[in-house]
Order: sequence, then C-alpha cells, then structure tokens
Amino acid sequence: MTGEGTGDRRPLASRNTQWAQMLACRMTALSVTPNQISQASMLMALLAGASFWLSGTAGSVGMRVVLLILAALFCQLRLLCNLLDGMVAVEGGKGEADGPFWNEFPDRVADLLIFAGIGYGIAMPGLGWAAGAFAVLTAYVRELGRATGNPSDFGGPMAKQHRMAVTTAAALLSIVEALWSGGIWVLTIALWIIAIGSAATVLRRSGNLIRHLKAKG
Repeated sequence: MTGEGTGDRRPLASRNTQWAQMLACRMTALSVTPNQISQASMLMALLAGASFWLSGTAGSVGMRVVLLILAALFCQLRLLCNLLDGMVAVEGGKGEADGPFWNEFPDRVADLLIFAGIGYGIAMPGLGWAAGAFAVLTAYVRELGRATGNPSDFGGPMAKQHRMAVTTAAALLSIVEALWSGGIWVLTIALWIIAIGSAATVLRRSGNLIRHLKAKG
C-alpha cells in the first residue's frame, strides 16, 4: 500500500514504539510487500470471525475458551497487519501503485467478517451485519471527506482501533463468562456498543464533513 499518505495517516502511538519499528524494519528487509501484509489482514479477520462463530456452537466449555482466545489473538494480528503495512510502505519505501486499494479494501472486508462472525456465534446475525455495515460507513464518510479535498477524519467514538479494542476485550471477558455461566451476554452487549458507537461515529464524521464543505463554499 501507499495510500495512507505521510501527511494523512491514522494517528497511532504504537507506530512510534521500538518493537513496531524493529518489526517493520525486519519486514522491509524481507521480500514481503505492503500489499501482501494488507491481504494477510483479511485472513486474520476471517480466522477471528470463524473463531467467534464456532465458539457459539462449541461442544464443551474448554473448546469455547480456546476459540475465544484465538478470536482475540486473530483480532490483534489483524491490527498488527494494519500497522505494519503502512510502516513498510511509507517508512520502508516499498509503496506500490495499487497500494491505496489494498490500504482500504481489506479493512472493510475484515470488519464485516469479524462482526458477522460474532453475530452468528451469538445467534444474532442481523446485529452482526448491522455492526459491520456501520463500521464500513465510518470509513466511507472518511474517504468521502478526503475525496472532496478535506483531511481524513479518524475520530470516534468507534473508530477502527476502538472497535477492535472492544472486540478483543469482549472475547477475553467472554472466557470468564463461559467458565462462570456459559452465557453470551458479553459479546451481545459488545456488539450493540460497536453498532451504536459506529453509527454515532458516522453521524459525527458526517457533521464534520458538512461543516468543512460549507466553510469552503
């Protein structure tokens, strides 16, 4: 990917950490391309979504716990891919012509896979797809702003890093719930938070964009 752009990138504190810079340097030295890292994020999301889905039908508490741990792990690996593709492209100087596509498209697929997986796992697929749809809309409004000459709006309350933080925390808390009561309340509440928070993010970003456009007019 090239597409984050050095002056219009999502602000991430982790980008400046020593471990991230060392890992990015190692990846840059290999034959791995930023686009391949972006594509790998979709695989991580698929595995996360499948783990969430299967956790809802697991035949034992132990298997459910294992699947929830895997779901949390794959969500974080998805974020790691999102971090490294930009660092390898920009700091590593390995950006490609089709990078802007691979910068955005995998993230939209990843959101849908993860949240739909949670929805099916808790027998509420409609809620899962709704959360995924609102997540995609947050990115749509951001990109619409950039397409109209405005800076990208990465604001929340439920930007990508916030969605993944809630999802990972819910997966880990669900382990306690599985051992205690075997319920699905944690993931259900988390999915509602993500859906409502993403909808609020869409409205907030839309309002900001409208104000920018009117100011220019």
